[in-house]
Amino acid sequence: MLKRNLSIIIAVGMVLLWAWAAYPGETDPAPDHPLTLADCIRIALDKNPSHRIALEGVISTKETVGETRAPYYPELGLQTAYKRWQGHAFLPSGLSIPGRTLPTIIGPTDDWMAGLNARYTLFDSGRRQAEYQSALARQGVAEEEKARIVQDLIFSVYQGFYGLAAAMETLTVAGKNLNRARDHVRLAQERKAAGAVSRADVLRVQVEASNAELDLVRAQSLVRISRGNLNTAMGLSAEGSLEVDTETGKIDSPDSIDLLKALDQAIHKRPEIKAALKRIEAQQGGVEAARSTFGPKVRAEGSYGWRDSNFLPKDEEWLAGIIIEWPLFTGFSRKHRLARAKAEVFKEEAEAKRLQLRVKQEVLNAHSRLKENYEAVQTTKMLIQNAEESLRMARERYAVGAGTVTDLLDAQTALARAQATQVEAGWDYHLAQAVFQRSLGLMDAKTNP
Repeated sequence: MLKRNLSIIIAVGMVLLWAWAAYPGETDPAPDHPLTLADCIRIALDKNPSHRIALEGVISTKETVGETRAPYYPELGLQTAYKRWQGHAFLPSGLSIPGRTLPTIIGPTDDWMAGLNARYTLFDSGRRQAEYQSALARQGVAEEEKARIVQDLIFSVYQGFYGLAAAMETLTVAGKNLNRARDHVRLAQERKAAGAVSRADVLRVQVEASNAELDLVRAQSLVRISRGNLNTAMGLSAEGSLEVDTETGKIDSPDSIDLLKALDQAIHKRPEIKAALKRIEAQQGGVEAARSTFGPKVRAEGSYGWRDSNFLPKDEEWLAGIIIEWPLFTGFSRKHRLARAKAEVFKEEAEAKRLQLRVKQEVLNAHSRLKENYEAVQTTKMLIQNAEESLRMARERYAVGAGTVTDLLDAQTALARAQATQVEAGWDYHLAQAVFQRSLGLMDAKTNP
C-alpha cells in the first residue's frame, strides 16, 4: 500500500514538473485591433518600468518630507534595563567607625529600572523649518523629474510609432517598386522575343528587379526592428506582435506659430527648468539650516520611572528640566558649512540659467526643423507627380521602340527615390512636430492624442 501511494506521489510530481517546464510564462497579450498612437502612449504609461521608477521616486521624497516634519513633535520612549554591578568606594581619608572597618567595595547588587522618558525641542534657531522647506523643495524636484521622464517616455513612443509607420510604408513602396520592376522585365522579354531589343536590355531590367527584391528584404527587416523598438518603448517584450493604425492628422503649416510666445511657454513649462528652480529652493533651505547652527538650541526633557534592586522596582525616580545648547567654537566648521551651502545655491542658479539658454535653443532648432520638414512634404507632392508621369512616358516610349532601356530604368529609379523621399518627409514632419511639442514641455498624457 505504501509503495503504491509513493508511486502515485512521484507520478503526480513528474507531471507537475513537466507542466511547469513547458509553461512559457507570462506574456503580453496581443491587441485585438491596430494600435493608435494614443493606445501606445497609454500602454507605455502603464507598462514601462521607467514610469514606475519615477513614481517611486516621488513617493520616496514625500516620505522624506514626513521625516523632516517629525522634529516638530515630542519624542516619547519606554526604557527598561537590568544590570548587576560592583564598584569601588573611594572614602575620604580619616573617615572611620570605631571598632569597624569600612568596606571599600559596593555590591555586587542588582539594578532593575523601568520608566518613560520624553524630550521636545522648543527652539532650534530655525533648523527644523529650514530642513522641512528644503525637503518640500526636493519633493518638487522629484515631481518635475517624474514629469520629465513621462515626457521622454511619451516621446520615445512617438519615435517608435512613427518609425514603425514609416517602415511599414517603406515596405509598401518596396513592394510596388518590385512589381514595377517585374513588369519591366516582362516588357523587355516580350520585346526581345519580338527581336526589337537585345538580351542586354533583359539583363539590365533583371538586375534592377533583383535590387528591388533586396530592397523589399531590407524593408521587411526594418519593419521587424521598428516593431521591436516600439514594443520596448511601451514596456513590452521586443518580440511581441502588434499592428499600428497609421492614420495621422493633417499636415499644418508652422508659419502660424508665434515663436516668441513658444519660447516663453517653454521657459515656464519645461520640467527641467522647474526642477532647477526647485533645486535652488532646496539649496536655500540648506543655507538656512547651516546658518541655524550659529544660534542656540533649547530642549525640554523629562523622565519618570522606578528603580530598585528587586525584579519589580518600587523606588520612584523622575527628572524634568530645560537644556540650552549653544556651541561657541567648533573649529570654524559652521563657517565653512555656511559658505559651502551658499556656493551650492550660486551653482544651482547658474545651472538654471544654462538650462534656460539650452531650452530656448532647442525650441528654435525644433521650430526650424518643423518648417524644413513641412516644406519637404510640400515639395515631394510635385516630385511624385513628375516622377510618375516621367515613368509612364518612358515606359510607353520603350514599349513602342522610341525610347531606350536606360531611359526606362532612370525613370524607374527616380520614382523609387521620390517615393522614398515622400515617405521619409511625411513621417519626419510628424516626428518634428513631436520634437517641437517636447521642446515646449507639452508632451504629457493629457495633451497628447
